[in-house]
Amino acid sequence: MKILIDPGHGLNTPGKRSPDGRFLEAQFNREISRNIVFELKDRGYDADLLVTEDTDIPLKERASRANAHSTLHGKDQVIIISIHANAFGNGKEWTSPKGWSIYTSKGKTESDRLATCIAQAAQKYLPNLHLRGDFSDQDIDYEESFYILNKTISPAVLTENGFFTNKEDLAYIESREGKRAITDLHVEGIIEYLMTKRQPQTPEPHSPDSR
Repeated sequence: MKILIDPGHGLNTPGKRSPDGRFLEAQFNREISRNIVFELKDRGYDADLLVTEDTDIPLKERASRANAHSTLHGKDQVIIISIHANAFGNGKEWTSPKGWSIYTSKGKTESDRLATCIAQAAQKYLPNLHLRGDFSDQDIDYEESFYILNKTISPAVLTENGFFTNKEDLAYIESREGKRAITDLHVEGIIEYLMTKRQPQTPEPHSPDSR
């Protein structure tokens, strides 16, 4: 299974920084993404960054890169996890929205299973961060038409790892403890998903032979 970790945005993306200007989302996304890839590779998994550049790569190019892997390995042999941090408001003032969330494309897809595994790990690793979710369809993920989710052919999710426009969230996600927890939840959630995929399907029960 090929695991593609997509660090969102780029150092040249307008905005995408905390109200005090000291936190750059793209820098955070890349640090967390590199950590996830390192930990997965250290455990023997085939993981790579989808974007290695520091500059922002257009979403069309990101999807094209992911789909090239899907074509090479098979669309059911690739997963994509896009790493972000959230924001609210005009970016110039601290705001109250806070918490962690995960997104999939609309409808019931294999991405939902991946999202559930990562969200369950988030519940374990983020006791200090509110977990946001949409349970209207019996699972925690929000459904959105984000390009990286809609235009890729393999299972894909996007995580928003706290609000950098909220002082409490920002303090946590900038801390060593917070970065470690965010890395670990992705690694554990991904591995759990891969383990469930490897489990053999339960065979259908057979009717007794009446002969």
